[in-house]
Amino acid sequence: MISKNWIDEVTRWLEIGIVIYNPTYWHRGIGGRVLKIWISEISDPYPELEHIGLTTWSGNPRMIHLAQKLGFKKEAQIRKVRFYKEKYYDCMKYGILRDEWIN
Repeated sequence: MISKNWIDEVTRWLEIGIVIYNPTYWHRGIGGRVLKIWISEISDPYPELEHIGLTTWSGNPRMIHLAQKLGFKKEAQIRKVRFYKEKYYDCMKYGILRDEWIN
């Protein structure tokens, strides 16, 4: 599943996401290929959009690695806001600017 979510459409604050539910399809590069296409699909109809955000959590190192591999920069880390299996994790916010994803 891929998504785009306007945090605030008036101020042009957009976040994207991806979830691959079936572990059979993990570790195959599908997420990277899909996110590259998705960023292009979003950028075309919104030429005024300068930033795309992506949020994950510190318990998902594969998504963190993928965001960095695609050129997203870490913009924020909100400490210990996700409690999962008796442990706290950080919220990790990444972003990419238009001139970074167009190149």
